[in-house]
Amino acid sequence: MENQRGNCCDQDGFLYVSGMIAVTAAIVWADRRFQTKFFKYVPAIVLIYISAALLNTFGLFGDSDAIGDTSSTIRNALLPAMIVLMLLKCDIRKIIKLGPKMLITYFVAAFSIVGGFALTYFIMQSFYIDDTWRAFSALAGSWTGGSANMVALQNILDVPEDIFGFALLMDTVNYSIWVMLLFWLVPFQFVFNRFTKADTSKLEQISSEMAAAADAEPEHPIAFQDLMVLLGISLFIAAVGSVLGGTLPEIGTAINATTWQIVIASVAGLILAVTPIARIPGSMELGSVMLYVIVALIASGADFSELNQAPVYIISGFMIFAFHGIIMLLLAKVFKLDLFTLGVASLANIGGMVSAPVLAGAFNRALIPIGVMMALIGSFMGTFFGLLTSEILSRL
Repeated sequence: MENQRGNCCDQDGFLYVSGMIAVTAAIVWADRRFQTKFFKYVPAIVLIYISAALLNTFGLFGDSDAIGDTSSTIRNALLPAMIVLMLLKCDIRKIIKLGPKMLITYFVAAFSIVGGFALTYFIMQSFYIDDTWRAFSALAGSWTGGSANMVALQNILDVPEDIFGFALLMDTVNYSIWVMLLFWLVPFQFVFNRFTKADTSKLEQISSEMAAAADAEPEHPIAFQDLMVLLGISLFIAAVGSVLGGTLPEIGTAINATTWQIVIASVAGLILAVTPIARIPGSMELGSVMLYVIVALIASGADFSELNQAPVYIISGFMIFAFHGIIMLLLAKVFKLDLFTLGVASLANIGGMVSAPVLAGAFNRALIPIGVMMALIGSFMGTFFGLLTSEILSRL
């Protein structure tokens, strides 16, 4: 009888994971198939989180050890593998060519977001529930890099699923309004550039060169062997990182075995990005599959019945963006920055690969490669800015 109960639990864990993947697949299919305005304003990754959380809220899956262990095991395996795949297109040699102005603007934007989190948390912490600093730190990873960084930090900091729901709500509502504001400003770029007295000649030259290089590079279809190679490399690095991470020392509240595993995966991804492996097609697609599955597994532990404090967190998100916007505006005026540099640096942090290239294309289609490069910086740095935020907020 004891063995039968064990087998039943194993089946429960498998049913749970397969159900989450099925829900994820259905949403992604609908997003790609219909491409309506609804999916434009409510991204697939947000719908995945909401759907998985609702399934848990209504008690579709029980709270068993088998389900918890299965979810944890798969997340721990896929997370570093996903990071390796996402960083394969992050050629640091191309990023350096962006020049100091673009890079400095990106880092000022990132630090202003971290500062916004610190100031907002200091002012509003009496209104928050326990462990909000963990959720804010994970959200800081998203707003200085992207969703992959947020997921990594959720795992590193062990953010409770219910509180993580607040972070995702802010990542949806506040982020959407900020993106709409930046797109609304695009037609006023010439007015803004006259206000800051910006010189855009060098930017136009760089964008032309990058666009020409992109046109010269042939496109290759994704083959079966490509996916197998990428899957094998990424999972092997994840396994090695797990072994090595367990042998390295823990430092403070954020540097633990999981942190070391993420760092090892990030460094490995950057190294591989300058090798022929980076030219294998399919890394972003396979990495996105892993990302969506991880988000579904995280969300399946959330409970929407406890979101009654959501307005406080939405207000907090606007406070963070207000601080960020003021710092960026002052930076533009003092250093004579153009609206493109300012907007893409901001969205490379807050929106990542999803939004920064789109905003760059709204200015000029030839500028899309710069938006991609800026977003790739965030895909690597977001986790570390999130860890910095966690150190600051945990001390507050």
